[in-house]
Parts: sequence; structure tokens; C-alpha cells
Amino acid sequence: MTQGKVFVADKTLSGPQGDGTLPVCPPSYEEATAGSSPSHSYGYQGNGEMLTEFTWQDKNIRRIFIRKVYSILMIQLCVAVAVVALFSYCEPVKTYIQANPGWHWASYVVFCVTFISLSCCATLRRRFPWNLILLAIFTLSLAYMTAMMSSYYNTRSVMVTLGITALVCLSVTVFSFQTKIDFTSCQGVLLILSMAVCYCGIFLACVVPFGYVPWLHAIYAVLGAIVFTMFLVFDTQILLGNKRSTISPEDYIFATLSLYLDIIYIFSFFLQLFGMDRN
Repeated sequence: MTQGKVFVADKTLSGPQGDGTLPVCPPSYEEATAGSSPSHSYGYQGNGEMLTEFTWQDKNIRRIFIRKVYSILMIQLCVAVAVVALFSYCEPVKTYIQANPGWHWASYVVFCVTFISLSCCATLRRRFPWNLILLAIFTLSLAYMTAMMSSYYNTRSVMVTLGITALVCLSVTVFSFQTKIDFTSCQGVLLILSMAVCYCGIFLACVVPFGYVPWLHAIYAVLGAIVFTMFLVFDTQILLGNKRSTISPEDYIFATLSLYLDIIYIFSFFLQLFGMDRN
């Protein structure tokens, strides 16, 4: 959402129809951030001069942006919890999805396509309504994969893990809002930890066919939970916009996607750590 202040230097300006108005288009993010100053001025030539002053540093714009992101995020989380509860409590649904793993792989493909599209294509994630449509598809596909994984665990342990995840994410969010530590400057550390999780997962996948190793799986789950908890702090702080790195208010879809993905991954690793097998 963009907001700006429009000052009319000559109130006698008249448009093409003589109604005293001129069509004004708000500047894009690239135009608004052009130059060395956070604000940029534009002159519109006509019968007079119109000056539009715009800045992304306006606190009201940032508050509206944060409100929008968390409103969409709450809808996403409600959808995910509803799907997980359905797959955990409804025995016919649980039996069907476990007997048809092809749906899981189909949802994984959809997840990859929508995630890459929204992450790599700035034009697409800023174009309404396609950005919301792709975000909805992304939300459903990731919720399906999470719910299918949850169906193999004891229902009570799944609900306990949901509660633990909610408390951890709430605590991390409050910490991110209050702390003076700038986690957005630790991108190199997060990259190294992400690579460690990736390599550990690959090693675990190679070892499992020869026998299940509980302590190795526990280390992987703990490491993954820690890394994505740090990612949640990082993504929350770039959302706030008062640290070294920040995100454009036009990218509310990307901000929502990042937070949702962090929370789902935290839940997944906690479920591997605290969840009990149904048998």
C-alpha cells in the first residue's frame, strides 16, 4: 500500500475537462527509492505545477503493512491448523491419504512451483489478484504436506506440538519486536546453518535405509528447529523495517510467505522431536 502527500502549488489548475483535477499515479517502489534520499519528488507539468512527496519510511505506511501481513498470516495458519486437525481426527481421510501417496508428491510439485514463482518473480507477487491466488495455492499445498506428515503421529502429540509451536512463535515474535539486536545483519550465519541442516538431512536420508538412528534424527530435528526459529526472527525484523535490512511494503505477499514457511518448518521439526508414532 502506498500513501503520499500531494501539494498543489496552483489551485487554479484545470484538467482536460476543466474540473480542476489532474490524474496522479503514485510512484512505484523503484521510483520512490531512486537517488540517495529515501524520498523522491516529482513534477507534473500542466497549467501549473504539482509536487508529490513520498517516502517508504513513513511509520503509518509501515504499520499498515505489518497489519496486512499478519492478517493474511493468521488466515494461513487457521487453514493449516484446520487441515491438520481434519487429517488427524478423521479416520477415513487419514486412511485415504496414507493409501494414496501420489497426492503428497503432487502437492510437493505445486508447492515448489508456487514458491519459486512468488520468490523469484517480483512482478508476479505484486500483481493483484494473481499474487493472492498463488499464495492461496501455496498455503493449501504446504498445509496438505504438513497434515499428511502429521497423520502418521499420535493425535494427542500432534496437538501438543501445535501448542508448543504457537508458544515458541509468539515468544520469538515478541522478542523480535522488542530486542535491539539486529539479526538482519547475520545473513552469513543463517546461510551456514541452513547448509548444515541441508547436509544433515541428506546424510540422514542416506543412513535411514540401513537402519533408523534415533539420536541422529533427534540432532537433525533440534538443529532444524533452531535454524528456522532464527529465520523467524530474521523475517520478523525485516518486516519491521527498523534494522539494517528491510523489505518493501509492496512485497507483503513475500513477507507473509516467509513467515508462514518458517512457522510450518518449526512445527515440522518439533513434531519429529516431540511427536509419538501412532503405533
